[in-house]
Order: sequence, then structure tokens, then C-alpha cells
Amino acid sequence: MGLRRLFDRLGQSDEDRRADEVRTWAAEVPGTTPIAACATRERIRVAGVVRRLTIKPGEETLEAVVTDGTGDVTAAWTGRSQIPGLRLGTRITLEGVLAEETRRRKMVNPVYEFVG
Repeated sequence: MGLRRLFDRLGQSDEDRRADEVRTWAAEVPGTTPIAACATRERIRVAGVVRRLTIKPGEETLEAVVTDGTGDVTAAWTGRSQIPGLRLGTRITLEGVLAEETRRRKMVNPVYEFVG
């Protein structure tokens, strides 16, 4: 059984292995829902890892794409160009209302908490 698992892992890409690790970690964070299972227009709480950061200068908006291995959500904070401690790879929980915007899931000004 252990040998088969080793060969399965060797056949995975780095991205797939990382998604598995994040999915396992996020599933253990109490009170959160997997991103893929979240409904839009409802208040939700998700856990994930920051995968991309973007600053939109004309709009004064900071965006972070957060993944939990099941899906992605974009968190947008208006009027902010930075959040101390928010970096690529940061583990974070987000709480807010999920919206669907041109084929991406988004939360505007979510409550966030860094997870150690």
C-alpha cells in the first residue's frame, strides 16, 4: 500500500501535490467550507493559501487569489494597497459574501485572519 502511494505521488505534478497539501490543511480548519462547495450570495468562511496578489492602482484595490485545493476565490479590499503580513503563500481565512463575477468567485472587503 505504501509503495503504491509513493508511485502515485511521483506521478503527480508539483501543482497537484501542492493542491493536495492545501486541501488537507484547509479541511482541518474549524468552521470553514471548501471553496468548491460554497454557494454565491451567502455568507461563508473559507481557509486557503494566497496564490496571487494584485494591486489595481487606479481603483486603490488590493486583490488576493486564495486557493484551498478545491477552488479559488478572489478577495478584494477597496481603498487598500497593502495589508501587513499578506504575502504569497500566507495561510488565511476569509469571511464574507461570495459573488460570481465574470467566471470568477469574489469577496469584497472580507474579514480575514492569518492562520499559523
